[in-house]
Amino acid sequence: MINVTPVILCGGLGIRLWPLSRTGFPKQFLCLTGKESLFQQAALRLAGLGNTDIQVASSVIVTGEDHRFLASEQLREIMVELGCALLEPVGRNTAPALTLAALAAIEGGTDPVLVVTPADQTVVNAGAFITAMQRAVAEAANGTIVILGVTPDKPETGYGYIQTAKSLHAAPSLRGEAEAIHIVQCFVEKPDAATAQAYLNEGGYYWNAGIFVLKASVWLKALEQFRPDILQSTQAAWGKRTADNQIVRPGKAEFTAIPSESVDYAVMEHCPGSNFPI
Repeated sequence: MINVTPVILCGGLGIRLWPLSRTGFPKQFLCLTGKESLFQQAALRLAGLGNTDIQVASSVIVTGEDHRFLASEQLREIMVELGCALLEPVGRNTAPALTLAALAAIEGGTDPVLVVTPADQTVVNAGAFITAMQRAVAEAANGTIVILGVTPDKPETGYGYIQTAKSLHAAPSLRGEAEAIHIVQCFVEKPDAATAQAYLNEGGYYWNAGIFVLKASVWLKALEQFRPDILQSTQAAWGKRTADNQIVRPGKAEFTAIPSESVDYAVMEHCPGSNFPI
């Protein structure tokens, strides 16, 4: 049985869809499609990953103090249990956020597979998503870092891309068709229009979905290799944490001192060709 802990990164300032969203009610808490907010949709998708081989624990959310009541209330509305809410005193991007979640996950002596997703995405084909994620969980249980890509259907310049190398074996994609699990060759920044069209023509390039599947220990080991400063400063903040039932607050001064960096820049872009296959 593979133990999975869903991790929902629920930060954001609420400026992308202003005036619909705002600081106190950012995009992920809005109902843009259907009856559930984007955050609720993410929580329901991850809660549905369980099968005979996968046991899904209660969700871990990483958010700010201003949004903890809103997040917990929205989880209550959809009857998804909150494992814990990790409250960042300031935003420090996704690498420290994931590190907090990994430190919380191993606290009890376990080492679950973390399924890490932003809170503000829309997935049209939920069934295909769950099938792909279950495959990703099986890969990650063996110590692999898995990142999900979306097959591009247009030369989009607003997304980062993943260039892939050889295939490992067959697996369904987010769109549901037979795809392969690929080795990542490199990560590519947002391209101009001509370059994006060239990627589309060449094939083997995927939009970076920003969804990661990996064991907690694997993330901490990778961070220790590539960004030990982030690991050490986040550990210091974790060591000064306070807890009130399901609410955990890292040390404010220590967390504020953590370098602000994304998961991609801190670790993922260093992994191709390293000891951390993706």
